[in-house]
Amino acid sequence: MLLLARTTPLRESMKRTDGLSVLLVDMRKAIGNGLTIRPIRTMMNHATTEIFFDNLRVPAENLVGEEGKGFRYILSGMNAERILIAAEWFIDKASNYAKERHVFGRPIGQNQGIQFPIAKAYASMRAAELMVREAVRLYEAGKNPGAEANMAKMLAADASFEAANACIQTHGGFGFAEEYDVERKFRETRLYRVAPISTNLILSYLAEHILGLPRSY
Repeated sequence: MLLLARTTPLRESMKRTDGLSVLLVDMRKAIGNGLTIRPIRTMMNHATTEIFFDNLRVPAENLVGEEGKGFRYILSGMNAERILIAAEWFIDKASNYAKERHVFGRPIGQNQGIQFPIAKAYASMRAAELMVREAVRLYEAGKNPGAEANMAKMLAADASFEAANACIQTHGGFGFAEEYDVERKFRETRLYRVAPISTNLILSYLAEHILGLPRSY
């Protein structure tokens, strides 16, 4: 487990994101020795658990990177590429079905009512992809891509859900049949607007740090 923990007490005039460090925890040794994990039942195919820490001891040599800079490491690692993969899956699935499914002697993909939502979802996915690349470019240049990483995650999550909606609409009633996998993936893609960071927190970050608006929380 990668654990983000406060290793320097928070002092006045100190940024709340400073003094946090990333530690590598050997879960096989930790469970039962200060770490308790309880699964949470969810509606989607996503492993979610409650984690409880009770005087868990982690060796100093398990520190990842520099002490006190862990928050930056965590933010840098939150990219949106896996969400884009989900969006692409929906777009490919919808496009293929629209070509194969014939109604009244013609493929349903010939109808603009089917074409346009899929095409718009594709455009949204590519736009999010460009923001991901920009965030990566800044990170590799040694800069802090906080805004770009946040926007990439939000845009990718929105693109994924838009693609999911277009896909299930394209499949019609079959979109709710288990054999097509669309309904399962449709439920799962809603998660991206919440985890690993909520869209509301992203908007708050942009409002405060980019637009200079008063802190909302």
